[in-house]
Amino acid sequence: MKRINQILKNEEYIKYLKKNKEAEGDRIYCHHDIEHFLDVSRIAYIISLEEKLNFDKEILYAMGLLHDIGRWMEYESGMDHALASKDLAEEILRDCEFRESEIQEILAAIESHRNIKSTSVLGDLLYRADKLSRNCLHCSAIGTCKKFQKGEVPVILY
Repeated sequence: MKRINQILKNEEYIKYLKKNKEAEGDRIYCHHDIEHFLDVSRIAYIISLEEKLNFDKEILYAMGLLHDIGRWMEYESGMDHALASKDLAEEILRDCEFRESEIQEILAAIESHRNIKSTSVLGDLLYRADKLSRNCLHCSAIGTCKKFQKGEVPVILY
């Protein structure tokens, strides 16, 4: 997982993680941090294995690690964080030696990860892993959470 280690050490990636942390400093709900990114990556990998989707492990981890890195931009400017994350992820993926076809596949999944009906199998996988990564049932803020009020809280946890 050489390229995943490159992502984790990438200066821009580290900068975006810090920006997310600063933007969510007072947030009582789920954070968009390295723990969330790793949980999404691991769950995507588990689902891929269970469903025999045969995605490369590095593709899944890159997707999970990068899918919310632009969350801070949504707080600052209102830009959809999926689009912001896609834009920020592209340079990181290029810097970390991903092939063009892999980059486009990962970026498409990141861009669509908020849509319940993604246009790609990888995007659908990211959507599901993202939802399943949250431990909503044990959250102290569950009663005021928008996801809980909409009935979107996952019950099945991996």
